[in-house]
Amino acid sequence: MRTDDSILVLNCGSSSVKFAVYAADRSRAVALAASGAGASGAATARIRGQVAGLGGGPGAAHLEWRVTHEPLVTSALPSVRSHQDAIDHLMEALERSAGLRGTLKVAGHRIVHGGGHFERPALLDNAAIAVLEAQVPLAPLHQPHNLAGVRALAARQPDLPQIGCFDTAFHATQLPLHTTYALPIEMRERGVRRYGFHGLSYQFIADQLPVVAGPLADGRVIVAHLGNGASVCGMLERRSVRSSMGMTALDGLVMGTRPGSVDIGVALHAITALGMDADTLSHALYDRSGLLGLSGISHDVRTLLASTDPRAAFAIEVFCERAAQEIAATAVALGGCDLLVFTAGIGENSPPVRARIADRLAWMGVRLDRAFNDSGAALVSDPSAPVAVRVMPTDEESVIVTACLEHLA
Repeated sequence: MRTDDSILVLNCGSSSVKFAVYAADRSRAVALAASGAGASGAATARIRGQVAGLGGGPGAAHLEWRVTHEPLVTSALPSVRSHQDAIDHLMEALERSAGLRGTLKVAGHRIVHGGGHFERPALLDNAAIAVLEAQVPLAPLHQPHNLAGVRALAARQPDLPQIGCFDTAFHATQLPLHTTYALPIEMRERGVRRYGFHGLSYQFIADQLPVVAGPLADGRVIVAHLGNGASVCGMLERRSVRSSMGMTALDGLVMGTRPGSVDIGVALHAITALGMDADTLSHALYDRSGLLGLSGISHDVRTLLASTDPRAAFAIEVFCERAAQEIAATAVALGGCDLLVFTAGIGENSPPVRARIADRLAWMGVRLDRAFNDSGAALVSDPSAPVAVRVMPTDEESVIVTACLEHLA
């Protein structure tokens, strides 16, 4: 590899293509290959940006990107409508202005749902893409757009290796006790089971735990990934034992626009008594529920915490209550808890939410030091509390970069 060889990381959503360019560090690739372990560490992107405004109508799309330590560059993309258009314009800009022509060696993608087929990162050849297409009904908000980015890049650079990194893969270590639904066998034989998500985030946290938590790293660790999407994962020896999410990313905690756990009878009632069809119900569950549905104001915790509307306060209380319940349920699966970790946008940046969740878990030994919690400290638990509580930043991109380096090695 040349010193300017590059890795492209893509995260394709419904309205944007987020991207980052990293150095293809040969020494790190060789070290990873020699270790035989996917120990992701915080990598630094040379270039970062996005194509935003996809699907927003004529003139909505634009490209914004920044080379490290340089000003943000923004340009309108009036002719861009699709992911293919976005990838084409993005690659032309990177090749023309950022020296990426001839230096790109591999691309890595976040893929939300790998089903039961992928337990580690995989080369996205035609066979793999066909398998992933079958998972689209299980992740309708994300999977179609993830795969659109893969196809768009393949159409432009068919010989470029593309690596898929799956949010479900980290949870492949869960036992049937924690993945099996009490449903008829004919349904379970067709893949109806719990999978779990946010696996790239949990992988990064698991890889960093020995550095920050010492001997607690391999103990009973519960990680609360609290963002617009939210879930809880229980780990033993840094391997997933239980996830609060199920077959889809609707389950578990209350989220920004998703309800979390809901009696399945509600869906049946919506169809039979409320006259909803599948598309209307899906839109209600994925886009109109959660904090937004509870408050009628916003899906954003910051907006709700700042509001004086009682509906906003109630939405926050429900969010914290459900998070505490899932943390407690995860402690049952682990036989206790030695370390509780808060991560992702809300988990890292909202001391009031952390405090309200911790207050509900005082009975199991979770106690925060209020000064530590409010000051942005990494260790926020009361020094005398039985359960250590940490705030850790997550970095899903670094996990993807590590997978790409392992491929190059």
